[in-house]
Amino acid sequence: MSSRETVWEPTPLARRMSLDEQVAYLMQGCQYGPEADPDAEQLQQRMAQELRERLAESMRTRRPLRVYLGVDPRTSDLHLGHTVPMRKLRQFQELGHTAIFLIGSFTSLVGDPSDKDRARQLMDMETVMANARTYTEQAFKILDPEKTVIEYNHKWLSELNFKELIHLASHFTVQQFLARETFRKRYDRGDAIFLHEFFYPLMQGYDAVALRADVQIGGTDQIFNIVVAGRKLQEAFGQRPQVAIIVPILPGTDGVIKMSKSLGNHIPIQAPPEDMYGKIMSLPDHVMITYFKLVTRYKPDQIARIERELQEGRRHPRDVKMELAREIVSIFHGEEAAQQAEAHFVRVFQHRELPEEIPEYRVDAPLRLVDIIAQAGLTRSKSEARRLIQQGGVRLDGAQVLDTEMVFTPDGRSHVLRVGKRKFLRLV
Repeated sequence: MSSRETVWEPTPLARRMSLDEQVAYLMQGCQYGPEADPDAEQLQQRMAQELRERLAESMRTRRPLRVYLGVDPRTSDLHLGHTVPMRKLRQFQELGHTAIFLIGSFTSLVGDPSDKDRARQLMDMETVMANARTYTEQAFKILDPEKTVIEYNHKWLSELNFKELIHLASHFTVQQFLARETFRKRYDRGDAIFLHEFFYPLMQGYDAVALRADVQIGGTDQIFNIVVAGRKLQEAFGQRPQVAIIVPILPGTDGVIKMSKSLGNHIPIQAPPEDMYGKIMSLPDHVMITYFKLVTRYKPDQIARIERELQEGRRHPRDVKMELAREIVSIFHGEEAAQQAEAHFVRVFQHRELPEEIPEYRVDAPLRLVDIIAQAGLTRSKSEARRLIQQGGVRLDGAQVLDTEMVFTPDGRSHVLRVGKRKFLRLV
């Protein structure tokens, strides 16, 4: 590894956040099992405490934490669900820690059986490496390429001899593997469980040893591989066991089932801006906060404020969802593309509710909305226009206006201003 990893330099974000705030930020959205499971809650508390200790030690010793995320490039394209752990890795990166993006160039040959009800098909190295190239290109839409260490686990896993493999296996029992839900169901059904599938947790656990990891990030389907295999093998090799940062599986556009390309409920990160925006707007309201926590750049206090506003009825769910769609599209396509995607959505999907005849009002220079509303005669005064905005009664292109000082800047396109329930104005 390069010398840049040897000294931790606090980033501007790290300087602004207390230790407790950093822990809250990094643990945001984490989930260690079913919500009502006391064991999961206990594990989450333990990991949060260990993370706090590691962060404090990092500040004291000026050594950045070594944080890694492993991905198996068994396909060539990514969807939003794949980016959830990447977003968590980016958060550590933002705080100045060493972010390691591990390509499972050897584990991919076997495939993780954790969330599968049958054995995965074996892959060849050529296909894996071709997919890996597209993975890194797409991952850099989330991660900072200048601050990301790329590793491939065939570098150490392909070098293990049979004696070393026996040593790794000696730390686990067959019962531990058969107790896992996916294996147990297959065993109960009489379905085949192949011996090479047991190798996968050993391989992933050894990754943590080879990388000397302080923290590993993964989904809830990775708890056994990270918490049991990884931590146990690190202890066996005389290392301090890594902190497990476990993020939930992102629900798809149906709001219930895991996002999956095969199920058709996925949102590709390479989807065009308009398509991505529209798919996000199709999400059920109840998963909006989950998406804010897992796939946006929002901090815990920002998300808490949105939750309060929704609960208190101060914001309409549609407006919040539009904010979510803008944020996600801007991550992958930029702010301008997000604004254009929103304008497209409003024009195609929301303007159907508008009257056929809308008076036009020409705006030649930036002007406050309260001035436009009053000058166009939609209210009797600017004070009344301000009150309507404060009460949530003004919308621009379908989005609720909350800032009484908001300035409208003409951009060559038409925009629809709605004041109250029945007054409309097309700004040109």
